[in-house]
Order: sequence, then structure tokens, then C-alpha cells
Amino acid sequence: MAEADNDLPEQARRQASCECCPVEAAPGPALARLLELAARLFDVPTVFVSLLDQDRQVLHAGHGLAPPGTGHRDPSHAPAILRGGVDVVLDGWADPRFRGGPVALGDPAIRFCAAATLLSPAGHALGTLCIADTRPRTAFSPADRLNLDALSGLVLDHLERQPREPALGAGRSRFRRLADASPDGIVCVDRQGRITDWNAGAEALFGFAPGEVLGRSIDRIVPGWPRGLPECSPDEAAGGAATAIELTGRHRSGAEVPVSLSLSTWREEGQPAFGAILRDTRERRATEERLRRLAHLDPLTALPDRAALRERLAGLLAAGRPTAVLMLGLDGFKEINDTLGHAAGDAVLRLAAARLLAGTGIADNGIADAGMVARFGGDEFAILLPEVGEAGATATAEALVRAFAEPFVHDGHVLPLGITVGVALSPAHGRDGDDLLSCAGMALHWAKAEGRRCHRLYMPALREAARAARRLRNALHDAVERSEFVLFYQPQVSLADGSLVGAEALLRWQHPRNGLLAPAAFLPALESSPFAAEVGDWVLDEACRQAVRWRELGAPDFRIGVNLSAAQFQRGDLAETVATTLARTNLPPAALELEITETVVLRHDDVALAPLAALRELGTGIAFDDYGTGYASLSLLKRYPLTRLKIDRSFVTGMTSSRQDETIVRAILQLGHGFKLDVIAEGIETAQEHARLRAKGCHEGQGFLFGRPMAAAAFASRYGLGGAAAATAAQ
Repeated sequence: MAEADNDLPEQARRQASCECCPVEAAPGPALARLLELAARLFDVPTVFVSLLDQDRQVLHAGHGLAPPGTGHRDPSHAPAILRGGVDVVLDGWADPRFRGGPVALGDPAIRFCAAATLLSPAGHALGTLCIADTRPRTAFSPADRLNLDALSGLVLDHLERQPREPALGAGRSRFRRLADASPDGIVCVDRQGRITDWNAGAEALFGFAPGEVLGRSIDRIVPGWPRGLPECSPDEAAGGAATAIELTGRHRSGAEVPVSLSLSTWREEGQPAFGAILRDTRERRATEERLRRLAHLDPLTALPDRAALRERLAGLLAAGRPTAVLMLGLDGFKEINDTLGHAAGDAVLRLAAARLLAGTGIADNGIADAGMVARFGGDEFAILLPEVGEAGATATAEALVRAFAEPFVHDGHVLPLGITVGVALSPAHGRDGDDLLSCAGMALHWAKAEGRRCHRLYMPALREAARAARRLRNALHDAVERSEFVLFYQPQVSLADGSLVGAEALLRWQHPRNGLLAPAAFLPALESSPFAAEVGDWVLDEACRQAVRWRELGAPDFRIGVNLSAAQFQRGDLAETVATTLARTNLPPAALELEITETVVLRHDDVALAPLAALRELGTGIAFDDYGTGYASLSLLKRYPLTRLKIDRSFVTGMTSSRQDETIVRAILQLGHGFKLDVIAEGIETAQEHARLRAKGCHEGQGFLFGRPMAAAAFASRYGLGGAAAATAAQ
């Protein structure tokens, strides 16, 4: 007798399993979507549902890699099934329940898994929802446990919904037995729509006692019955088929109650009768919404991600609500990330997210009408402001720029960080979400080009400028493919006697339709393109070959100057590239002078110093171009292995009329003398400028007075270096 009593819980479990979750039932698309959501939410490749069938555990549905089949007593899932709740194995190779078993040693080996028990309404274990990964984990947080448990409830809700529906068709007696034991609302209705049965679950759900509803119309509880269910009208309801829909019921208090209704029919005395299971869906909907939001949260900042932002923006625009879109980029983030490491960068992104929320006053992030702050990707964020026009949007942008001017503090470091903002408005700038985000992005790009730490409002001209820039990028790509670039050479001479000492190689574009283009027309776009370094290498090679040819044809001490681009430094192999080019062309290192600008030095100081030092050691010259026009400090003259300073043309032009420019020229010459650096002046156009520079001790110069930039053939002809044929032979 005692032995039989001990079997009662297991018998009850088996009965519950057969009635609630039969293993032979085919999983539907809704369950597949739930498993896919779980995979995304927990970042795992494998999610599956297993059900207990008699004395075995059967795989019912899966997402990703199929797990190995397991029996009921397999230690991988038995703890969760026996105890209920959520069971976690962080590393199967270290856990005694997995270690050495087929699950941990299989192919693929499951290192991490977490299983949530599927419990029947009576508390019987019916199976598990399990997530698994081939990588171990160090933690599974309480919030993760709650989310997995909530998902298991949704899975169970889906599984229970199918078997109960056909159960209604088995007849009224079985239906009533189910109604007596069920916590759900169960109602029977005759052909006239009068309520004939009303269980305790229905009373709890709607607040009506049986005496208040029996014999009354179901319209009192579910308005519109059965007109809201045309597929289940009495004339069609003789077959016993079940239908499940979502609708709104009415509580005794008058409040609306969202319910899931599963309807089935049978015949009593030749007349159709209806039985319905009604389940309160408020908690399920709240859980689904919470999980949906979790699936679209950026894991680092806990802000909505790009997909959530697009969804929210689409909803606002579909509702016809004017909306401001702000795109924001962090200024200085890359430097922080590079110098202090990714952990500091992650911390800064979290601090920035908090400051954005505080600066906009958005607390619930998109659920209410206040708007949304989202992480768009990398160090970019986006803000949606419903019912906000130009004045409000620009005021918010200004406030955020001011807020980010306050330094961030992390781990004892004071981190200077700024923000740049682009603003677009609907409907003024577009009625489509992608268009608005594109407009805000163009405004952000414009603001960055204007100097950063500011905001700009989108203008239609920006789109045309963006199209023109795209056309230019495409044309530059074609120019590289078709070898449309050419080099011009501007002579550099001795100011003492006008003799030729060298030339600066200058890039030109022989455009097939627009003719010869100067650098101002394309160089900024080229320098930001993917092939900037490739073109820079071609310039270096072409200039060295031409210099070798001219040295052989009458100018043995000829020196060639070549400008370096930032892309050549960023690639990391500048010293090797120059050395290889010199060896391939047989140009002596001393005959090459590499020109760098203050902009390149200041922005790429960490990657520029080492290769320049190596090249100076090799014997090449290093010239500081446009010296004095930027913000480079005098200390750079000590740190960098320079051989020459180039006086910018603006100082040379103003020298004869401005005492300040004359003072700057004198100072640069004195610096050169003090640091033992040669000095060359650019932009010499008049004899007066020539005389002044020579009198002040400047030994070399270049400018229109001595010759404009010219093609190799013209240069060779002017200086008697073998004529046009010889000049072009090296090309």
C-alpha cells in the first residue's frame, strides 16, 4: 500500500504530461519564434524544449544545434526536473554532473547550459526549456534566471494551448471534469449564446458568481459573441474543431480583461453546444513585452539598440506625429579607448548613456511619449523627440553639447570627452524613418567637419553635397583603376644663384571629361578614401624613378620632395615601403625628402615618430611643411628627426607688407639655424620677396618666380635634362 502511495506523484505527473503537453504534438511556428528569441536574448547557439514521456525525456523542439538525446535520469537535466526552478551548469567540464559524460565530451561538446522547469498548474514537472553553448561561462545572473523562467512560462502556455483545445471536443462530461480542476476560466454556452456552465476560474477572472451569469447571454462577459467568431458560428460548429483567438472580455467592475479564448463544440441532443477556455493574457503580454524589450537592448549601455530605435521611429511616423531625430557622436572616444583600453572605453559609453538620459529627461526610454535614447552603434547614439520642432530640438542639442563639456571621471582619470550632434525633423526633412536617420547623419557629419563639439541642423544642400561626394569617390576609384593620376614638378632653387637643387612632386588628376584637376578639387576626398595609401605609394615610386632619370641626365645632386599622407602612416609599414622603393629605383636615400604636415603629426603622433626616425637613420630628409600655420608646439622640433623647415607661402606673401609676417619668417629662420635645420621658402612670386628672404639668410626657395608646377617633359626641357623624350622615358 505504501509502495502504491509513493507512485501517486509520478502517476499524477504522467497524467498531467499526457493531458497538458503530449510529446507527439507537433511544435508550431510560435514555439520556434520563442526559441529564437531565447537564443538572441542569451546569446547561445542552442535552445530546446524537452518533455517527460513516461520514463524518458524526449526532445520536442529545438533551435540551432540539436542536443544529444537524454534519458530522464541523465544528470544534465535531472536536477532542474526534480527540484523545479532554474538549474545552471556554467562549465560542463568542471561540473560533476557533466564531467566525463556524453554531453560534455560529445561533438559538439556542451560546456554551458541552463534549464528551466516546465511546471503544470498543479505543480508537476513536465519537461524543461534549456539553453546551451559550446563555450563555458563564468556567471549567470539572477536577472538571467528570471528571464529564463519567464520564457519557460511562455513556452508552457504555448504547449498547453494546443492539447486543451481538442480536449473540449471529447464531450461535455470530460469538459466539466477539466473545468472543475482547471485554474483557467471555463464556460459552456448553448446555441442561443446562454451560459450553461461557469467554473471557479471564470468567476476569478471576471468577478461574476455563477448565479449572476448562468442562463444569461455570453455578450455580458464577451461582447459580440458569437458574432466576433464567425468561423465558429452554430451552423458550422458541429465538427468539434477548436479555435484559439485573442479578444477582450469585461469584468464585473466594468474593466476590460484581455483574454486568450480557445473554443470547441459538440452536440447535445442534436444541438450544437460551445465550450471555451479563457485565460488572462495580461501577465503573458507584459512578459512578452519585457522580453521583447530585453531582446532589443544594447547589452553594454542598457539603452535600446538600433532595431528598437527604428521600430519606435516607424511607429511615430505612421501615427503622423512630428518627430525630431538627433544623431550624436562622441568626440575623443577613440583616444580614450586606445590609450586606457577597452574597459575604460566601455565605462565611458555607459557614463555617456546616463548623461544623455539625464540631459533629455527621458526616463522610461520610449514606452511613454517622452521619446527614446538609443545606442546606434560604436560611439554613436540617437535620440527621438516626439512632438518637438526645430527650436526644441536645437535647444536640446545645445544643452547636450554643454553637458558633455563637463569632464568624465573614471578610475581616477579625468577624461575630456565632447559630443557632436546632427538634427533632422519630420515632416520637414522627410516622412520615412531611414530618410530621417540619413538626414541626421549627414548633419552630424557636417558638424564634425565644422570642428566638432557643436550641433548642426540638416539642410537639403547637404544631400546634394553627399551625392556629389559619392560621385567623386566613385570617380576616384575609376581614376586609380585607369591610371589617370599624373605628377607635376615645381622647381626648388638656390636663392643665391637660381641654380636648380631639386623639385617637389605634386599630384594632378587628368580627368577624362573635366581635364587637368588641381589637388584642391579632389585631394580631401582622396585622403579619406580606401585607396589613399595606394596612391601615395604610386606617387613615391613615380617621383623616385623620375629623380633617378634626371640625376643621370645632367643633375647629379637632384633632390625630390614627396608629400606623405596620413593613410601611409596608419598602414604601419611606411619605413619598409620607402626603403623598398629606394632600393627598387636605385635612388640614394639622401636624394629623397619626405614632407610631413603638422596635421599628420598631431593626429598620428603615436604612429608617425618611429617610421620617421627609421627613415632618417636610413639617410632620407624629413621636411616640416607649412611650418607655423598650425598648432604644433616647438617641442616637436626636438622630438622629430627633421632636416628642413618649409616657410608657408602665406608668410612669404605677407612679409613685405606685414611686420608680423616678417617677424614670423625671421623666427623660423632663427629656429632652423638653432636646430641645425635647413630652411626653404614656398610661394615666392616677386623679386622683392626673393631679395628679402635672401637677405635674411634663407638659402632655398620655390614659387612662381622660379617656375609653376609642370609636367615632367616641360620640366626636363626647361632645365636641359635630356629633353621631352628622356623625361617621359622613365614613366
